[in-house]
Amino acid sequence: MAKLTKKAKTLATAVDRDKLYAIDEAITLAKTNATSKFDETIEVAVNLGVDPRHADQMVRGVVTLPKGTGKTVRVGVFARGAKAEEAKNAGADVVGAEDLLEIVQGGTIDFDRCIATPDMMGLVGRLGKILGPKGMMPNPKLGTVTMNVAAAVEAAKGGQIEYRVEKAGIIHAGLGKASFPAADLRENFDALLDALVRAKPSGAKGKYVKKVAVSSTMGAGIKVDTAELGG
Repeated sequence: MAKLTKKAKTLATAVDRDKLYAIDEAITLAKTNATSKFDETIEVAVNLGVDPRHADQMVRGVVTLPKGTGKTVRVGVFARGAKAEEAKNAGADVVGAEDLLEIVQGGTIDFDRCIATPDMMGLVGRLGKILGPKGMMPNPKLGTVTMNVAAAVEAAKGGQIEYRVEKAGIIHAGLGKASFPAADLRENFDALLDALVRAKPSGAKGKYVKKVAVSSTMGAGIKVDTAELGG
């Protein structure tokens, strides 16, 4: 077993592993624990009372964090003609059709989010084995297959994030950077939690929001008292 560094020991002892913290206290503590030289991300893990192996219990969607993510999001768009120009004017970083297909097939993915017009999905479908595992495949339910490419590009660059429940029923998401004011991180947290509660599947039984933990990129997990959150 690897030995903990002095810094890791300090961070570990700063958090009471058995305590359930109020969300504001947890966010403040996560910010305090973010002592790396880079601007760490404040992250949240939400354990939901769902079994994603059942189709009627899948939780997936998008939410716009009102205070943004603090990250520069590169957006790729598959479109032609006027829609390609619309995407470029909206700030898309990479725009193309067959040419972009060849670039991605060649192993270069120079974007974080992928958007496509409906007529391009026959083409984009060929990239399923490349984009799918990375969670980048355009999806009409997530608003990334659309004729309104300008709005989709602006949303992707304006703080919109995707969330998707993992096998264990957990959703991981970033709430912003450690340099954000605590109030901004709380506002982003509330927006995410509200989206998750609204996305509660009909097949979910019992307590829905079971556990919540907040941490910085390099910090220890801080358990949140879900009693104040509802759900």
